[in-house]
Amino acid sequence: MHRTSLPVVAIYSFLMSGFLFLFEVKSTLAQAQQTGLLKLDIRDGLTGKLTPVRVRLTRAGKSIIETPNQTVAVSYGLWDHADGFAFQPDSSFYVSGQIKLQLPPGTYQLTLMKGNEYINQYHTLKIKPGKVFQKTYTMTRWINMVARGWYSADDHIHIRRSPRENQPLMDWIQAEDINVGVLLKMGDFWETYYPQYAFGVKGNYRQGNYLLTSGQEDPRTPELGHALSFGATGAVRYGKNYYYYDNVFDELHKRGGLTGYAHQAESFHGYRGLTLDGLRGKVDMLELLQYCVSSHPLHTEYYYHLLDLGFPLTATAGSDFPWCGHDHDHGPPEQSARIGNARFYTNLDKPFSYESWKAGVAAGHTFVTSGPILDLRVNKTLPGDRIALKKGDKLTIKAEAHGHPLQTPLDVLEIVAHGRVLGRVTKNDPGQSSGHLTIEIELPSVVHGLWIAARCYGDSMQAAHTTPVYVTVDEGGFYNPETVETYLNQSTSYLLELEKELDMHQDNPEFRAWYYKKGLKTRIDETRQVISELRSKLKNH
Repeated sequence: MHRTSLPVVAIYSFLMSGFLFLFEVKSTLAQAQQTGLLKLDIRDGLTGKLTPVRVRLTRAGKSIIETPNQTVAVSYGLWDHADGFAFQPDSSFYVSGQIKLQLPPGTYQLTLMKGNEYINQYHTLKIKPGKVFQKTYTMTRWINMVARGWYSADDHIHIRRSPRENQPLMDWIQAEDINVGVLLKMGDFWETYYPQYAFGVKGNYRQGNYLLTSGQEDPRTPELGHALSFGATGAVRYGKNYYYYDNVFDELHKRGGLTGYAHQAESFHGYRGLTLDGLRGKVDMLELLQYCVSSHPLHTEYYYHLLDLGFPLTATAGSDFPWCGHDHDHGPPEQSARIGNARFYTNLDKPFSYESWKAGVAAGHTFVTSGPILDLRVNKTLPGDRIALKKGDKLTIKAEAHGHPLQTPLDVLEIVAHGRVLGRVTKNDPGQSSGHLTIEIELPSVVHGLWIAARCYGDSMQAAHTTPVYVTVDEGGFYNPETVETYLNQSTSYLLELEKELDMHQDNPEFRAWYYKKGLKTRIDETRQVISELRSKLKNH
C-alpha cells in the first residue's frame, strides 16, 4: 500500500505545481495588461552618456510606493540606524541613468535633478494599460564650474561605509554633482557612529572628477560644539580626555588633516569651542553654510568675530545628511535633507586630485553656497589669498554672482569688508538681473589692513559667501580696529559661560564638561592670556 501511493503523490504534486505556474503566468499577463511600463534613459548633455540623477515620481501629489529595480540604494539614518534605504527623505530616489517600472494607468509627475549646476526638469507622464511609455531625457547645465577650475564638495555626510558601499555612494554624489563627498565618522562622549573603513588615501574612492573620502565629526559635546576634520591619514579620538579638543586638533594636523567647527559654531555652544581653540590657532575652517540651524542657511556672526580679531578662517559647507535640511519630510525637494543641499567650491591651480583639492581648501580658495555661484577678485587675487600693501596703495575689488532665473534667482550681491557693506547691487538695478549680478569698486587709498569678502542672497533659502581676501598694510594685520574691543569682550564672556558650566555637576550623562574642569580651566586661562596679549598689541597699533 505504501509503495503504490508514492506515484499518486508525485503526480498530484506535479499537477499542482504546474497549475500554480500557469496561474502565476496568467496573473502576470493580466497585471501587465492592467499596468503600463515606464522606460526612461537619462543622459548627460555634454557626454551623451547615461548619467546618475535624483528622481521624484508622484501621482496626484503623492509619491509612488515602490522604486524601480534600477534604484541605487544605501542604508542610512539618524544615529547610524537603518531609517532609509531606497527612498530619500523627500521620497526621491537615485538611479544611474535608467528607469524601468510597471505603473498603474494614470497621470504622473516626474522630476529629474542633478545638483545645483544642472537645470531641474519637470515632466508629466501618461501611463496607459498594456502600453510602454519610453523616453530619453537629457540633463543640461546652466553653468559648468569644473570648466572654470572650481570643484564642489559636501564636507558633512553621515553614512557608514565599507568598500562595498563605494560604488552606490559614488552614484549618489554624481547624481548631486558633488565632486568631493566627505563621509564623517561621528562620535560623542560614549560611542562612535557611521564607521569608515579607512582614512587618508586608503579611504579614497575616485572616478574621474568625483571622489569619496573620509573625515570625522568628533569630539562632539553640548558644551563646546561639534568639531570637524578631514584630510588626515587616520581618525583621532581620546576617550579619556574627550573634552580636550586641542589635543585632537594637534594630532590631526600632524596627520595632514584640516580642522574646524561645524554648524556655523551656533549649535551646541560651538562658539565657546571656537573661541577656546580658534584664538589659540588650532582651527583652520568653519562650516559657514548649512540647514541645521534654520531654513536660512548662511550665519556669519561667529565667522566675522574671528575674522575681525585677525584670525584667517576658511569657509566650508556641508549638508549634515541625513540630519539636516529645510523641511526635512515634506516640501520642495530642492532644499530637503539631501546630500549637497549645502556645499562649497574650491579653486584648484592644478588638475583635480585628492592632494590638489586639500591644498586648495588649506589655501582658503573657497566659497560656500546653497545655489548662487560667486566669483571674487581683489587686485585679481582669489579668496584666501593675502595681499601686502603699503599705506596709500589702492585696491580694485570685483565680485560677480551667477544664477539661474528660474532655479536659482539672484536678489542681492554685496562686497563686505570688516563686516561692513562696501558695495551693493540688486537684480532691479540697471544692467543687473536675477541671473547675473556684478559689482566693481576701487579703494583709492588703503590706510589699514582689512578682510574683504563677497556674499550673495537669492530667496530666503539661497545664499553664498566667499572666504575673504586678507589685506595687510605696512606688515600689519587685517583685524578690525572698530570692533576688536567688542569682540575681545565677547570672547571673554564666552569663557565665563564655560567656567559657569564647569561649576555645575551634571547628572545628565551627556554633559561631562564638569568632569574635565581642571584641564579646561587651564585652556581657558591660556585663551585669556591670548586675549590680554591681543588687547595690548592691538591698542598699540
